[in-house]
Amino acid sequence: MIYYDLNLKGSNYQNDYNLIKQANEFGWNYLNLLYSPNDYVNAIEYKDKLINDLQSLDLKNTTEIGMGIYITDSNPNEIRKIVTKYRNKVDFISVLGGKNEVNRSVLENRQIDVLSRPYYRRKDSGINHVLAKEALKNQVAIELSFKDVLTNFLSYRAKILSHFRDIILLYRKFKFPLIISTSSENIFDIRSPRDISSFFKILGLTDTELEESFNTTPKKIIEFNKHRDEYIFEGVKIVKKGKGGL
Repeated sequence: MIYYDLNLKGSNYQNDYNLIKQANEFGWNYLNLLYSPNDYVNAIEYKDKLINDLQSLDLKNTTEIGMGIYITDSNPNEIRKIVTKYRNKVDFISVLGGKNEVNRSVLENRQIDVLSRPYYRRKDSGINHVLAKEALKNQVAIELSFKDVLTNFLSYRAKILSHFRDIILLYRKFKFPLIISTSSENIFDIRSPRDISSFFKILGLTDTELEESFNTTPKKIIEFNKHRDEYIFEGVKIVKKGKGGL
């Protein structure tokens, strides 16, 4: 299976280089670096050098590297402005969740790819039946971050696990897009997809559901975004005439 991690925290050339190198050694295939909107501009400038330098290492697992933005603003109006500004400039847009108004506005916005960590700093999972239906309707994926388990302990970790279980139950009922990421900021955050899969099996995800979260759903997001500008609206795509076409 091809494993996608859509959330590596990009920061600068050297750290990005180390992150990708380490993630490749752990068995990840598609790696997506996320930056703040301002940092994304700098990242684009060294993207070609980064890819060329990594190719010289003859990476045995990683087949593709992507870049996008990670919005952490807590004001829905500001989030919409940033999305409008960057949607046609970037391949991927993820928004950090947490507040009710942010979770709702993100899941209602088809221009956004992922709602990351809707449970962030909450006493509940941040997702209910209404929001689960919005996620399905607008095909905005909900992201569970393994780092939230890795870097927290005792009662807070127990709370995160409870949030994960609640979201998994809603996912199983409503079939909205779900992805799992490492959210790695440095090489010490990275774990192998097999280790993370084993962990989420304990939480109740089946092999089929894990394949959807690690492969099918991320792949759909990436492939859709490659042709996003060809869609007039959902389900209607501009078909370019080939040679000899009518």
